[in-house]
Amino acid sequence: MALGTVTVSYELRFDTGRVCLDLLATAHPGERLESAAVLRAWITGSGLVPEDTTLAHADTSWLVAFRELRGQLVPLVRGRPAPGVPSYDLALARVNELARAAPPVTRAVPGEDGTLVRRLDGPPGRAALLAAVARDAVDLLTDPVARASLRQCAGDNCPIVYVDTSRGRRRRWCSSEVCGNRERVARHRRRAALSRA
Repeated sequence: MALGTVTVSYELRFDTGRVCLDLLATAHPGERLESAAVLRAWITGSGLVPEDTTLAHADTSWLVAFRELRGQLVPLVRGRPAPGVPSYDLALARVNELARAAPPVTRAVPGEDGTLVRRLDGPPGRAALLAAVARDAVDLLTDPVARASLRQCAGDNCPIVYVDTSRGRRRRWCSSEVCGNRERVARHRRRAALSRA
């Protein structure tokens, strides 16, 4: 699911550079994970599972668990590292606990054209998928280079955090098509208003 191609009431975004940050982005501008069906679309769109993976068993308990993990990521990613602060320590402990579960087991199988494709070795469990996201967060938070590349979007009222891998590390927005376009339109309107005045 690419940005701008979703035609339903929600729009999922996968432009932060990390799956854990993509999960954080599901809270902006409002709650995006509105139902188990939307969560299933997010799990597939994020690349946690191959596109043809059946997730019919993902119910509202999964929704609650993914939202809870998202809440734990907020102080770890958006805040400054603050060991000793109870909310930070509790969030870190919970993410570490979730990361302990075994991730989904993948295997290579021949596709329709004979090339090898990735398949899961059975329906993925909630704990396995939460572990994959939590491990991504642990990797991000413990990698000094990746952590130094974290940026908050410069768009008005946009709290999305992304990994800046651009040349020169000059990326300003979570998405050039969303926040960048809004900024360019606003700049154009300001110039037009000044020229009329």
